[in-house]
Amino acid sequence: MQILFQQYFKDYVNSLQIDLQHAMQQLHEIELTPQTFTFYTSVAVIASSKIEGEVMEVDSYIKHKTQNIEYLPELTQKPNDLFEAYTFAKKNKLNKDNFLHCHVLLSKHLLPEKWRGKYRQNEMVVMEHNTGKIQFEAAPFSIIHTEMEKLWNDVEMLITEKLTTEAIFYYAAFIHLVFVNIHPFNDGNGRAARLLEKWFLVTMLGEEAWYIQSEKYYYQHVNEYYKNLNRLGIFYDQLNYANANNFLQMLPQSLVV
Repeated sequence: MQILFQQYFKDYVNSLQIDLQHAMQQLHEIELTPQTFTFYTSVAVIASSKIEGEVMEVDSYIKHKTQNIEYLPELTQKPNDLFEAYTFAKKNKLNKDNFLHCHVLLSKHLLPEKWRGKYRQNEMVVMEHNTGKIQFEAAPFSIIHTEMEKLWNDVEMLITEKLTTEAIFYYAAFIHLVFVNIHPFNDGNGRAARLLEKWFLVTMLGEEAWYIQSEKYYYQHVNEYYKNLNRLGIFYDQLNYANANNFLQMLPQSLVV
């Protein structure tokens, strides 16, 4: 592994309070239909969007997607772009090129066309949306390509392996965390990270993983979400992943939402 750390897995397993196999078995009981995908993805999309400061209410967006209720475009455009990215992910394999295309889709109303699906070329300080406080300094732009190649090499290797359910959840959350710390795009990083986490789960566990309500859990516990991200430190080259367990444990907790 080049950028995802294995040495914290034992502590992660010892800290688990969720029976992952039992929780996943309950997801198997949900009927896989276009309607259920639309509902659960609507919840995922609007929850992920609200973490980033979007104002549309969860219930209103669900009505918009499931009942074709019309709202003002400024309320629905960015969530709908993210919904399109999730729909693309559902139909395509997880790989670097497809993921970059997802960023093109989700950033249609966030960024100029030239920066959609493209890594930033500037330094970036990441701030918490709710408070405006500085969270951390993202990876220097000079190493973004190198760090992202490391991440994709690890992801591609993991996809070929037969992992336990515990390991799948561990690495899904770790991918999310590392991606956020790199923060490779000018905008849309949080949305993209949560989609990437879910896409990895689906790749390893099957279609029912689309119904894991991770984005909803992160939104409902958004202060804890940011606090746990901050535990690693401020500067990219000094991040301490020994403090990652609190963040990694949030994904399993989303199974009992």
